[in-house]
Amino acid sequence: MTDDAGVDADAETDANDERTADPEVPADPEHESEIPEDHPRYQSLLTRHRIEHGVDLGITSKQGLIAEGRGEAFDYLLGEETLPSADTAARAAAAHLLLAEHPVLSVNGNVAALVPGEVVALAEATGADIEVNLFNRTDERMQAIADHLREHGADDVKGLTADGRIPGLSHERAKVDADGIGGADVVVVPLEDGDRAEALGAMGKTEIVIDLNPMSRSAQVAAVPIVDNIIRAVPNVTRHAEELADASDEELREIVEAFDPEAALADAERAIREGDLD
Repeated sequence: MTDDAGVDADAETDANDERTADPEVPADPEHESEIPEDHPRYQSLLTRHRIEHGVDLGITSKQGLIAEGRGEAFDYLLGEETLPSADTAARAAAAHLLLAEHPVLSVNGNVAALVPGEVVALAEATGADIEVNLFNRTDERMQAIADHLREHGADDVKGLTADGRIPGLSHERAKVDADGIGGADVVVVPLEDGDRAEALGAMGKTEIVIDLNPMSRSAQVAAVPIVDNIIRAVPNVTRHAEELADASDEELREIVEAFDPEAALADAERAIREGDLD
């Protein structure tokens, strides 16, 4: 029996059943520890839980749920693994951060929900500031995210002062701290809006973008596009920063100059178009 597209429907059903015949998971886990680590979809289930929990905490917007689903689709096409080109990008990002005079890690609601402790660890490894920046900005959400980051070890969280602006933007993401993103030379902007990424670049800032879509405007304008899931990418950059902690400035500059953003994007796009999803 075949369907209208000429696909063996019974074979397709069997393949789908094989993929979904996974270990049992609570329908609504109260804590991520309830998700079995040996589950084939563990990482996906973990990110979904953290985003849902972020909404419950008031740090993630409902639009963030949609954005997470879109990113998960790209991650699936990438094989849910870090490509060698993404690892190279993470190493270049670490070198940029270690060379920077004033690096800043920008955090939105999804980032705060998915990798709060990992962001703090990256800040500690590179001497970077942490700043909250939101499109759907309210005083309550800003404070909730800052508190959430402090609960995960952050000493100082910027973004609440908002005494600076990014030129060319009319929405809330234009608001920054003058002594944070406003004065930064290198900015990590994970899960970024494309127009803000372009505006930050126009200010002369070096942008490190974490984005699962290599064709997005954010990734295209970044000095260092890391096409990877944020829950893998942030710890990966931290690992490289720790490994490069004793490197000379000359060695770090060689890493920065050797990185080719266009090649990294092309490799990720090729992996998506040609990847084996079996």
